Amino acid sequence: MAQRFPLQILLERAQGDLDAATKRLGVAQRERADASKQLEALLRYRDDYHARFAQSAQSGMPAGNWRNFQAFIDTLDTAIDQQRRVLAAADARLDDARPHWLHKKRVVGSFEVLQTRAATQDAQRDAKREQRDADEHAAKMLRMRADAAKSP
Repeated sequence: MAQRFPLQILLERAQGDLDAATKRLGVAQRERADASKQLEALLRYRDDYHARFAQSAQSGMPAGNWRNFQAFIDTLDTAIDQQRRVLAAADARLDDARPHWLHKKRVVGSFEVLQTRAATQDAQRDAKREQRDADEHAAKMLRMRADAAKSP
């Protein structure tokens, strides 16, 4: 007769905490990936723009176009610096979320080990009880046969 795991409520709460930590870790990973993609896109755009400008400047360019190019590159550089800060913040959130998730996973694992041990102990106790019942039944049958053999 299997009993309910005495720490089941704690296991369920720990599993809920792990689920929440898993979601938090997933969000942090997605945010980090998105920030990284955005930074890569800005860097590619800056390189492409610079290459196109350099190609068109080979044939000569008015000073106004050069100033506009430089101003736009400065704006892109500012955006790139800002995106690097966003990426660094996303890295920090990911670095915070990962150990939290690992801790919650260990807690759940510990409860699961305890649950497995309790189930094993219950199974052993049930097996001993069944064996004792079988032994008692066999002894009772032997006594009944012996009593039947004594009486004519």
